[in-house]
Amino acid sequence: MAFRLVDRKSWVRESLFRQFMTETPCTWSMTVSVDVSPILETGERLYPSLIYLLSAGVNAHEEFRYALDADGQPGIYDALLPSYTLFDEQTETFSCLHGDCSGGYRAFLATYEENRRLHAQGCRQLLSDMPKNIFSISMIPWESFTGFNLNLGKGFTWLAPIFTLGKYTLQNGSAMLPLAIQVHHAVCDGFHVCRLLNELRAAIAAWPETARM
Repeated sequence: MAFRLVDRKSWVRESLFRQFMTETPCTWSMTVSVDVSPILETGERLYPSLIYLLSAGVNAHEEFRYALDADGQPGIYDALLPSYTLFDEQTETFSCLHGDCSGGYRAFLATYEENRRLHAQGCRQLLSDMPKNIFSISMIPWESFTGFNLNLGKGFTWLAPIFTLGKYTLQNGSAMLPLAIQVHHAVCDGFHVCRLLNELRAAIAAWPETARM
């Protein structure tokens, strides 16, 4: 896990960072629909597949890998790990687990299944137990939605993206899944999120070839 500070004297985003970090602190979110039919048609599990694909998208672009150091200075991690939630039906609570996607989908899936096994045996974690280089993913599989927003008390110091998945519904023969994305405007604009979405849709359309990469 390497973390390097930004050279703010030459940083092309310095003025935007100052604007949306200190002068008018701003996070923003958007909710879109994603056709996940290609994944479902292969019988692959939807949640780990999307965790893997979102992790690939996040790690492909540095605007999603920013964080603040202990002094509040911006820097970039060389890689982020997905922190994802698992639900406990007995207690109706959840835990946050994490895994490394850099070794490919099958290796990540093995870690995901092991985390599920440990979780079923009572292993519980919160975000405070996570490594520092994470971004967050959760899923609300019981309901579809057209809008979603998180209200974070300390959200203006959290620079990594947050993804929330919903229940897919069939629309004209396609399985459309709601995906909410929350980012910090100091490091990420609409262009960056839309590029990620385009790449995500292309990766889903290419499934299962994407899973072999």
